[in-house]
Amino acid sequence: MSFFELFAESLPLLLQGLGLTLELAVVSLCIAMVLGIIAALMGLSGNPVLQAINAAFVAVIRCSPLLVQAFFIYFGVTGALGIRMSAFVAGVIALSLNAGGYLSEIFRGGIQSVDPGQVEAARSLGLSSRQTTWRIVLPQAIRICLPSVVNQWCITIKDTSIICVIGLAELTRMGQQIIARTYRSFEVWLMVFVLYFVVIYALTIFARYMERKVSLDG
Repeated sequence: MSFFELFAESLPLLLQGLGLTLELAVVSLCIAMVLGIIAALMGLSGNPVLQAINAAFVAVIRCSPLLVQAFFIYFGVTGALGIRMSAFVAGVIALSLNAGGYLSEIFRGGIQSVDPGQVEAARSLGLSSRQTTWRIVLPQAIRICLPSVVNQWCITIKDTSIICVIGLAELTRMGQQIIARTYRSFEVWLMVFVLYFVVIYALTIFARYMERKVSLDG
């Protein structure tokens, strides 16, 4: 079988896996963004209990591999609690918690970079603390840390390949299945590499466009 015949035969399965990869990444990142903002605000709240919870959460995420986190959620938690969980749900939870931990620190740094004078001006105009945070501080913080946030998005998309270890048929898993049938590892992994590269590079170009747009709007 020639490379082009292998490509034509493998592409539908690889695209199916890529679709699941993107679905997994999008759902996980949406949850991680919310989780990251909440965790960052907890860390900056001034409440010792909330700060301790945030510090513990970030420490656990930073000091353990995503692979172990995925195994712990899919096999450990389900076994301890006696519940059933699909590989997709376990993957979403693992990726969301992992990305959320890193995004928390990114957002925290962005929030601390906002000029304190902006907060004082908002307060002088009669805005409450909550209104100041959501209308003044967070929009500027997200603008400041946009490059780091997009970088974490790229990392999370690539990290979806780790979730194949719990049996989810995403892009990497599909590649493994094709190799097991065809024994053409070089060609198949080349195809998988190219698909990941196209997605990540497209996201990078979009991020650069958004950075320029935000810079001009600012």
